[in-house]
Amino acid sequence: MGESLSWWFRNVPSTLLKSKEICFSRKILRFFRIGNYNCFLSTIAAEASYLQYCILEPYVNEVRALAVSCINNGGYKLHPYPLANLSKLLMMTESDLESFCKACGLEICTNEEGYNLLPTKQTTFCHPKDGFQNHIFVGSEQFER
Repeated sequence: MGESLSWWFRNVPSTLLKSKEICFSRKILRFFRIGNYNCFLSTIAAEASYLQYCILEPYVNEVRALAVSCINNGGYKLHPYPLANLSKLLMMTESDLESFCKACGLEICTNEEGYNLLPTKQTTFCHPKDGFQNHIFVGSEQFER
C-alpha cells in the first residue's frame, strides 16, 4: 500500500505547494470529494488549462450524474426541475442534458408552455453500464478546437 497523501504533501517543497497548478488541483479534488458539483464545474470553466481539462474530463460526467441524482432525490415531487436551469448549472446544452438524463434512466416531461422538465423523485436513476458519452462543456470555449 502506498504512502498517504498527507505524507506526500509534507515532503513537497512549499514553493511547489503554493503553485497555481497545485492550488487548482487541491481545490478541484476538495470539491469532488465533498460533492460540490457547482463549484467543481465552475472552477474548471474559470481556471482550468486545456491540459487540466483533458485530465478532468472523465470526472465531469461523474459529477454531473451526482448533480442530477441530488436534484432528483432532493427535489419536491410536485415541482419538476426545469431542464433550462439544470443545463446552465451543469454547463451543457439542454439537448445534451436530455440525452444525459435518459442515459441515467430518468424521464423528461414537457409542461403546457413547452418547457422540458425533470420530474423529481424518480426511482429509476442509474449510472449507464457503458459509461457516459462526452458532452460539450458549455462556458469553456477555450477547451473547444
